[in-house]
Amino acid sequence: MGILDLMKSRNKELEFMFDFDLIQDTSKKIHMKQLAIQTCINMIGRTISQSEFYVKKDKKIVKDEMYYRLNVRPNPNMSASQFWQTVVHKLIYDNECLIIQSDTEDLLIADSFTRVEYALVNDSFKDVTIKDFTFSRTFQMNDVIYLEYSNKKLSTLFDGLYSDYGELFGRIIEFQNRKNQIRGLVDIEAVSDKSEKTQEKLQNYINKIYTAFTDKSVAIVPQQKGFKLEELKNATQLQSVDEVAKVIDGFLDQVAKALGIPVSLLHGDMADVEKPTRNYMTFCIDPFLKKIKDELNAKMIDKKEYLAGKKMETKRVSYSNIFDVATAVDKLRSSGTVNGNELREELGLERVDDLMMDKYFITKNYQESSEALKGGEKNEA
Repeated sequence: MGILDLMKSRNKELEFMFDFDLIQDTSKKIHMKQLAIQTCINMIGRTISQSEFYVKKDKKIVKDEMYYRLNVRPNPNMSASQFWQTVVHKLIYDNECLIIQSDTEDLLIADSFTRVEYALVNDSFKDVTIKDFTFSRTFQMNDVIYLEYSNKKLSTLFDGLYSDYGELFGRIIEFQNRKNQIRGLVDIEAVSDKSEKTQEKLQNYINKIYTAFTDKSVAIVPQQKGFKLEELKNATQLQSVDEVAKVIDGFLDQVAKALGIPVSLLHGDMADVEKPTRNYMTFCIDPFLKKIKDELNAKMIDKKEYLAGKKMETKRVSYSNIFDVATAVDKLRSSGTVNGNELREELGLERVDDLMMDKYFITKNYQESSEALKGGEKNEA
């Protein structure tokens, strides 16, 4: 047998061995992008869903049909908390959210629509679709509640950001899997039958052996002549998964910064939690509520009523209770800076019809300001 014949024979043996499915890709894609986005959006949605929306007229809250719709049941299929979480999700991820009011005064969130923009007249919305129903009518801008988050769509920013982090994340996962992979060799001294049926039987036998080694605490495999299994020991030590966590946290931090969420608050750091919470409420939640309040004022209250004092207000959830600020409340009341009803409004309480609560007091004795100017007692001659 010449050297060419020997090489041809050897190549056939190699082709036969390469047909075995000994190397499998068991890696699973981790949805880092969705995890980061949903974590941030859900945090904002949960916070805003705890807010109260109401109309104030003559310094009193008007509890009417709209109050019920905004705070209890916007439509037959959604609660108020679920409604506002959906609004926030669409507002952030889609950069816009369209809310229409049906003939039964239900508030409905559009799944899709087409906006026709004009320069000097109201924009219009057509092909408004909610679930499987599409409205045939065209809605005008002054008939709907339309919210926009920013000038550019954030999902485009997230996609571009993830293209870099996702590639890095995938390479780290691939590297970790390759380092800690269990490798094995199968020595076969002679194989007489190279048919597909024989290869399939041998492959199934190899799979059963390695499955037994992987899943069972005790595995006994009978030895056969001409068939030898050998596991290659991995000399490298198991590397820490800190690199994987750093990539995930890095992408999460970038998404949080884009939305105005303090990173320390998102990671649950307990050191000095009050300052990050205050920044979160001031720079993240309050702008959202301002957008919603401005739109509700523009669409639900006409100009004449608004200038007369009727307006839509929002009361967000407080990160402190009245007992935490009791000392400050006492100082504000006793110094005459604010009256009782003004303090109640700041604390999230309703005003009360009590003349004493509308008066201003000075000094520790809570006397009226006019009495404080009279001075001390006079000595009788």
